[in-house]
Amino acid sequence: MKTILIINGHPNSESFNQAIFETYVSEAKKGNVNIETIEIAKLKFNPSLEFGYQKRIEMEQDLIEAQEKISRANHIVWIHPVWWGGLPALTKGFIDRVFAPGFAFKYRENSVWWDKLLAGKTAHIITTLDQPAFYYRFAFGRPSINQLKKSTFGFCGIKTKKITYFGPIRNSKEEQRKSWLEKVKVLAQKDCLS
Repeated sequence: MKTILIINGHPNSESFNQAIFETYVSEAKKGNVNIETIEIAKLKFNPSLEFGYQKRIEMEQDLIEAQEKISRANHIVWIHPVWWGGLPALTKGFIDRVFAPGFAFKYRENSVWWDKLLAGKTAHIITTLDQPAFYYRFAFGRPSINQLKKSTFGFCGIKTKKITYFGPIRNSKEEQRKSWLEKVKVLAQKDCLS
């Protein structure tokens, strides 16, 4: 049976990202799939990779469990807001600590190349913005998407199948947000079937 892992990368549990996360989880649970979740804000870990990858930092239990969930997942749904063009600091720290050498990738000895240890998995990135999606893409080059899709997922072998934008969030009305959440339900249904 397919396993979908839904990750919420917003540090505020009262955000619209939380509503997207909860709606997606609720709808996906209706499908014939296994559902696992990670709410990065609820994890207890040091987000700073203090020594880079030169010196090992002991993995906290929450990060060990996150790696286990990523290992079991066939498909990862990653929800995050765009802050200053990129990811929230806590979410970036999660990536630094979890997508580590030996787990997500492995450099080849005496080579510039590496092995992609998470190959075979797929992803769907869902992001919220305070500007229109086309502006984020064409004026700024969508840096948070590039970071996740190319520099993280692609580097580790995960193929991003879909990217969904919701925005502008700022000043959005309740009716618009309800409409977006209805779209999230449809996205969850499609991810369960694909």
